Amino acid sequence: MSHGKLREEKNCLNCGHFVAEKFCPNCGQENTETRKPFHYLFTHFVEDLTHYDGQFWGTIKNLLLKPGKLTETYLEGKRQRFVPPVKLYIFISFITFFLFALFPPFHLDFEAKADSKNKKEKTIFAQAAISQTQKIVDSLKAKENKTYEDSVQIEKLSAIVGDSATINNFQEQLNLDKGLEEDFPYKNFKTRKAYDSAQAKNPSSWNFLDKAFAYKLFELKEKGAKKGDILRNLIETSLHNLPKALFLYLPVFAFFLWIFHNKKKWWYFEHGVFTLHYFSFLLLNILCVTFLFKLVGLTESDFLNRLLYVIISGMIVYSMLYFFIAHRRVYHFHGFTSFIVGCILFLVNFFAFTMVVIGLGIVSFLMIH
Repeated sequence: MSHGKLREEKNCLNCGHFVAEKFCPNCGQENTETRKPFHYLFTHFVEDLTHYDGQFWGTIKNLLLKPGKLTETYLEGKRQRFVPPVKLYIFISFITFFLFALFPPFHLDFEAKADSKNKKEKTIFAQAAISQTQKIVDSLKAKENKTYEDSVQIEKLSAIVGDSATINNFQEQLNLDKGLEEDFPYKNFKTRKAYDSAQAKNPSSWNFLDKAFAYKLFELKEKGAKKGDILRNLIETSLHNLPKALFLYLPVFAFFLWIFHNKKKWWYFEHGVFTLHYFSFLLLNILCVTFLFKLVGLTESDFLNRLLYVIISGMIVYSMLYFFIAHRRVYHFHGFTSFIVGCILFLVNFFAFTMVVIGLGIVSFLMIH
């Protein structure tokens, strides 16, 4: 794995045993020179994770193109050919969310701090463009003998007018550039004092979450936080906490697999291996889809943009089919039985993960400063 220069001395620096060749027969440490160039600190880290001898790239190839193959091979005891499941998941998770931090999947710009003059100029310009487009639509509709091309043009321009008006009025409709107004209530309570007074009259030991949510809302209102800033912070905090939520959900996913399979034939450990491989694929697939989405629009070629959309659509469909293919290969179910069990597991996990996302949103809201 390493390409460091071998030491002339034949004693192992780790345990002191005699080293005849490259590796110590007692502890396995490589007998190479200890003094390295500075870049070795980084290349050794990448080398250790990816195994440039082909183990890493073979793992990625099988993970993407052969659903369930890694799990099947690992459970057969052939564990030197590919990267171990835990190391694979941690590495892919680190790369995915690191790149998301550097290049966010979408821009969180609600113009909360935009200059009012610029906003007004943008609004006037947008309204003028919409008005001009509407005049063209009206002139086409006024024709007595409209051709098929005219009808198509009317449909396209009408859609543009509708979309432009919706986009232009989105911020105004939600008032994202405004703060939480004084009359913004929480369960008809406009202030924290009124809320505490009502809670004192009807105390309950189960309202701790409701109380925390209400306190945070009143706190943000008192600080004068704008709706756009709150929404931006909520999304950013949720993305920051998402890796932790996914990691905590792994044993839950494996638990559902354990419930729906033979307990004597399949141990929880084996379901855990399947889960790690499946989630590694999902993260890698999400990373690739996000990257392709960012490429759309960078070129003026309609053909390339359409091709990218086709590839993205295919990857999304493949990600949904991946679970069923991997499940059948690993658990050796017959076709229809595997499909039914897979559908049940898919629905159960969809519901459970939805609850996790809701919980993540609540926790992220409570963490807003």
